[in-house]
Order: sequence, then structure tokens, then C-alpha cells
Amino acid sequence: MTVLINKPGTPVARTTAPVPADTPAAPRAAARRSLGALVGAYVALTKPRVIELLLITTLPAMFLAAGGLPPVGTALATLAFGTMSAGAANAINCFIDRDIDAKMRRTRRRPLARAQVSPAGALTFGIVLAIASTAGFVLAVNALAAALSAGAIVYYVFVYSLLLKRRTAQNVVWGGIAGCMPVLIGWAAVTESLAAAPFVLFMVVFWWTPPHTWTLAMRYREDYAVAGVPMLPVVAGERRVVIESLLYTWATVIFSLLLWPVAGMSVAYGAVAAVLGGVFLAEGHRLLRDVRAGVSGVKLRPMRFFHLSNVYLALLFTAVALDPLLLH
Repeated sequence: MTVLINKPGTPVARTTAPVPADTPAAPRAAARRSLGALVGAYVALTKPRVIELLLITTLPAMFLAAGGLPPVGTALATLAFGTMSAGAANAINCFIDRDIDAKMRRTRRRPLARAQVSPAGALTFGIVLAIASTAGFVLAVNALAAALSAGAIVYYVFVYSLLLKRRTAQNVVWGGIAGCMPVLIGWAAVTESLAAAPFVLFMVVFWWTPPHTWTLAMRYREDYAVAGVPMLPVVAGERRVVIESLLYTWATVIFSLLLWPVAGMSVAYGAVAAVLGGVFLAEGHRLLRDVRAGVSGVKLRPMRFFHLSNVYLALLFTAVALDPLLLH
């Protein structure tokens, strides 16, 4: 408020007009918020939480291949371009699955389902990441790692996303091969070759993927049914899903122990793999026992197995990374 003197000793009050809200600072702040939201949406297209899981398997494979600490430059380049490669596959997958993502509660907040990014923008982003990651592997790592990375992208997009996902209940069994590739990429990045040990690790992830995914799908069965995705829990009863999940879990543990002699691991790794495998199998048998007792639905608690499967894989691959350091 401004006070004016109209006559001597007679104050007259006049209210000063408020400063307009759309001062130059306001559009700049709004633009920053808008840009930040757009960048966040493009980052979300890459599914960062999925990438974390892939990197958990890449780095230990490099430690095992190097027999200790891998070359720092090679490790950093592999992780960086591996992140871009996985992000490319995930972004293109979001473009392909944008219709079903909008129907599922678990995925309806993804950028394309919320129209935060245009379909053309998502596809272009994925393709650019794919090209950049492959070129980066060629220039900074080696041609074999680049070929494996590019192959993983092509397999995930064309075989899993376009061919298998909407057509067969075995979609995650064979589609999961793309998620097994990081161990081969990590090994090839260090040695420029492949051997028996990384293929055993490949099989650990291969057998681990179906029960990990199926128990999540048991929790979101209605979502997949509405979206028309024939995940095993959608087309089969809980007993069959649990039995098949347990069989795959046994295969996972067996291959984790097979790595011990194949890669020349220490007794410490064998002990850790055996203990982790025992806990993992116990949870799988708990599911089977409950389903045989007539427990179903939410009370079956499939998400307990799902979360444990994440912990199991992370700890197992941590042991894979640490074992060469103990031996040397």
C-alpha cells in the first residue's frame, strides 16, 4: 500500500496494483518444470528398475572373466553402453505395448499410457539409443560385445515383444533369453571371446526368469487377462503355475552349483550358492504346499517368492563377483 499526501496533514491511501503472475520468471520456471517432466518421461521409457537387474548380472560376469578386477575403462564403458542398450530395447517395447500398458493397473502410469511422450518420439528415442549403444560398444569395447548387445535388442523387440508375448504362455521362457545376454556381453567385453562359464551363468538367469515373472503375473493375473496377454497364470491354474515355477527354481539352483566346478570357483562360492539355493527352494516348496492345501489368490502370497527371487539373484551374482577376489 502506498500513502499519498493530498493536502498538508491529510493522508490518502491508494492500493498499489499487484505484480502480474506472468512475470518473466514464471514462464521460465514453468518451462523448467515442463522440460524436467519430459526428460523424466523419456528416462521412464527405459525402465530403470529393469536395467538395474541386468547390470547386476553384467559386472560379476566381468569379474569372473578377469579373474579379479576387470579393467576399469572397459567395465565403465560396458556398463554405460549396456545401460543404453537395455534402455533402447525397453523404450521400443513401450512403443509396441502402449495399447496393453494403458489397460493394466501395473503399467498404466508409463509415459506412453499417460500421453507424456508421443509414440513416434518413443520409437525414435529407442532406435537412437540402439544405434548409439552398438556404436559405443564397437568403439570403446569390442566387436563381439557389440554384436551380442545388438542381438539382444533385436531378439527382445522382434522375438519377444512382437512374436511371443501376445501369442503363447511360453512367452517369458523363450523371451527371457534377451535378459540372459548381459552375462555373455560382460564376459566378451573382458576376454573378446566366450567360454563354458558364461553359458552356465546364462542358464542360471534363463531358468530363474520364468518363476520370477510368473509369480508377479499371479499377483496381476486380472491385468494380463484384460490386456489379452496369455501369461501362464492367465491360461493355467495356480497348481500348474506353482509346480512349473518350482521345477524352474530347481534348475536355477542346479546350474548355480554347476558353475562351481566349471568356472573353478572356491568352496566359499559353493557354500553361498548352496545356502541361497536352499532358501530359494524352500520358498518354492512353501508355495506348492500352500496351493495343495487349497490356499489361493492373495493368501498364496506369490509376491513373497517374487521379491525373494530378486534378492537371490543379487546375492548369488555378488558371490560370483567376490569369489575371484578371494582366490587372488
